[in-house]
Amino acid sequence: MAGRDLFIGLMSGTSLDGVDGVLARWPGDDAPEVLAFEHAPFDPALHAGLLALQQPGHDELHRSALAASALARAYAAVVSALLRTADVGPAAVRALGAHGQTVRHRPREFDGTGYTVQVLNGALLAELSGIDVVCDLRGRDVAAGGQGAPLVPAFHRSVFARPGEDVAVLNVGGIANLTLLRADGSIGGFDCGPGNVLMDDWCRRHLGEPYDRDGAWAAGGRVHERLLARWLAEPYFDRAPPKSTGRDLFDARWLDAGLSGHAVPSAADPTPAPRDVMATLCELTAAAAAGALQRHAPATVRLIVCGGGAYNGQLLRRLGALLGPRVLVQRSDAVGVPPDRVEALAFAWLAREFVGRRPGNLPAVTGAAGPRVLGALHPAGEPPA
Repeated sequence: MAGRDLFIGLMSGTSLDGVDGVLARWPGDDAPEVLAFEHAPFDPALHAGLLALQQPGHDELHRSALAASALARAYAAVVSALLRTADVGPAAVRALGAHGQTVRHRPREFDGTGYTVQVLNGALLAELSGIDVVCDLRGRDVAAGGQGAPLVPAFHRSVFARPGEDVAVLNVGGIANLTLLRADGSIGGFDCGPGNVLMDDWCRRHLGEPYDRDGAWAAGGRVHERLLARWLAEPYFDRAPPKSTGRDLFDARWLDAGLSGHAVPSAADPTPAPRDVMATLCELTAAAAAGALQRHAPATVRLIVCGGGAYNGQLLRRLGALLGPRVLVQRSDAVGVPPDRVEALAFAWLAREFVGRRPGNLPAVTGAAGPRVLGALHPAGEPPA
């Protein structure tokens, strides 16, 4: 691999806010060096098409195929921007790891194997980029009896583990997932509940904005304790790992079901105002994560927060308050990696592991029968002139 130690990672997550891309170099086994980062929001038509695919509907196969190609073009545009920024050509990049857009995630269900579906036309992306594409990165773990998620704990270990210290990493994308890096070297991890997905949905409904910037709207509201208790009664929170989730559970219908279960309003228990609902949704994300950390890794002394939710100041304040002074809550940029780059960098790392034919999963995290090389390869095409 000498001379070709560059990898690209492309991530579009449950938040459906667009594509994050990184171009990184791994000098041997050292920590990666990020040479370029790009974020490109989805255009409205692609966002609407991907959102519609989250639920069953008419002509799904046709719509899914078109969305897969549209997403490949959006990914290819980010790849081009990364290469321009770093002033390198496609031939210098060994491979790119592309997540695709999850539209269904039902591991171990139905027939015992279940499935996970990430929409992406990997062949088209290889044609457009001129770079080897490694995609379908969750399917092999599911085939081996695993959850197919989370896949980031192995990468988190490589960049965030601290010898002799119990560290946790909370990635807050649309869904929130925890990685537990224990002082004895053992690793755990699982999806702990909603991240930004419900807060973003509520913000779009009532403010017409894609998200609550810095958590300012939530910070001005009051947590509605009965509504919070109703949401926290969701059985998923009490399930033992390994476990993973997505919009198949935590979506607008789930949010509205909790609201519709609200008791008949009274002076003592009024219907919550929209801002109070936002405060309660923020508290839900914080409480689900803090509760899971206290149950499964009570010796943790440091919580590193990454993903888009790391920029929500109110969420970080609530995590700190719920965990108490014994746990240092800090964003991942405090330890060297900006929060919005961590997941894309993880998928560059997964492409690197695929090229080296090294396992990318952790069976103790996903529940798979054993370590597996993750991904399917679409060899490079000739990049367009």
